[in-house]
Amino acid sequence: MADVEACSSRDSLENGDGCSLVLELTEDDPLFHKKKKLLNDKGFGVKEQIHLQSSMCPDSISNSLETMLRIGRIIHVDEVELYFGEFDTQMGFYSPRNELETLNSILARVNTLLSHQMHKKMNVWQGLQAAIILKIQEFGNQIKEVARIDKNYTCEKEKCLVQWGESNGVKTKLEIAYVGGAGRGAVAMEDLRVGDIALEIPVSIILSEDLVHKSDMYNVLGKIEGMSSETMLLLWSMKEKHNCGSKFKNYFDSLPKEFHTGLSFGVDAIMALEGTLLLEEIMQAKEHLRTQYDELFPRLCNDYPDIFPPKFYTWEQFLWACELFYSNSMKIIFADGKLRTCLIPIAGFLNHSKSFLIKFWHLPSNYEQSELNPHIVHYGRVDSATNSLKFPLSRPCNIGEQCCLSYGNFSTSHLITFYGFSPQGDNRYDVIPIDIDVGQADCFEDCPMSNWTTHMVRVLEDLQSTFSNMMEILGDTDFGDGENTSWDVKLALEFKDLQRRIISSILTSCSAGRSLVESELSRVMSKD
Repeated sequence: MADVEACSSRDSLENGDGCSLVLELTEDDPLFHKKKKLLNDKGFGVKEQIHLQSSMCPDSISNSLETMLRIGRIIHVDEVELYFGEFDTQMGFYSPRNELETLNSILARVNTLLSHQMHKKMNVWQGLQAAIILKIQEFGNQIKEVARIDKNYTCEKEKCLVQWGESNGVKTKLEIAYVGGAGRGAVAMEDLRVGDIALEIPVSIILSEDLVHKSDMYNVLGKIEGMSSETMLLLWSMKEKHNCGSKFKNYFDSLPKEFHTGLSFGVDAIMALEGTLLLEEIMQAKEHLRTQYDELFPRLCNDYPDIFPPKFYTWEQFLWACELFYSNSMKIIFADGKLRTCLIPIAGFLNHSKSFLIKFWHLPSNYEQSELNPHIVHYGRVDSATNSLKFPLSRPCNIGEQCCLSYGNFSTSHLITFYGFSPQGDNRYDVIPIDIDVGQADCFEDCPMSNWTTHMVRVLEDLQSTFSNMMEILGDTDFGDGENTSWDVKLALEFKDLQRRIISSILTSCSAGRSLVESELSRVMSKD
């Protein structure tokens, strides 16, 4: 976690020559010790005070900002970036996510100081603010993309929802359109700058557990042991969507009749997934949901038919509601400090940041990495002053560009199962779990090099054999009949091909590793 704060240094108080910004790695960060070591290796401590002079020229501000970024990048690095140590020397940062998070964390604190207008050195903070915004703009301009709008889709229901929202206090600078390759999305109606509020939703139209508490349903559900607030809201939504007089009728009318997530995969798609991790994830998820459904129904319908009409609580409708919550809900911190899972009208059209590809020339085969660069990063807390949820921009979004946020750092299997899409390129959060027996590893600490290298050859051979078997189970590439292939089979085949590419890369690495270790073993043996 990052703690970026401003303070007056002792020298600035005495001499009036400037002020300081403090960047601190807090001890509650789960990666504290690893990040601390990395900071120390770069010549920094866990708490650094960056001095800013009153009469700083642009070059001095730039140098000070670069120091802040070197520290902030480490503070905001995630576990995957730490594990691979992926600081790209050519691009100058760990990842677009990391860079954007770092810049915006510093900018947020500077903006707070300027808004309060309490600091004597306003010109210093204004200069730093301008430098940060310029850096974010330059960063965003490298990857902006104009949305391909499908004019054949009129989005009438979506427009009705936006009009309803605006009549209830929604403020938006986005329009809903059908975007090629992404489905429904939110597109900027004007050029938006860093800090602009793209969308503002009043709490009064957010669907949260409070709605359940006000209904007759709560008298029943509140007495069921282990019943979560999320499940209560889900069950309330299943009935409310059929209520013609509902305040949220426009919202429910705008929802798709079918959600194309992995939970709705048909038999052909499931069969196509044989031998993949995605098959296991989908089956486990559906089994969990089926168990949850059977625990509630038909018992609730039999005992309370007026509150839970059987026609509204079939397995198919329950699965639809689960897909709605998985793909559209957001976790929001309300003014009372409580975290709630909510459905947020209009905000649900904000798509996951589209992946773009970065080529890492220093890695084998011009390795292409899929990266996310959302426009909106911080959006999970209700503004107590306006009692609304705001979606501020962390990087510019030009007119005609789709405005995106990030659903999270998830594996491709998770994104397909619960959201229904696969990111472009190689997702750094994809994993293939395997069991490795490392019980004898300590025995080799004091062994001769020849014993250690022989052991490593065996380990690499075992890995190669394991992944070769996985590749064999996956079978040959088969993309079906193109246009005639259903959406779920296409997704299944795309994932299967992704698994092949990952395993192929591992096999190549194992082969290269074996050659390297065997060469070292030969060298050691020749000396003996």
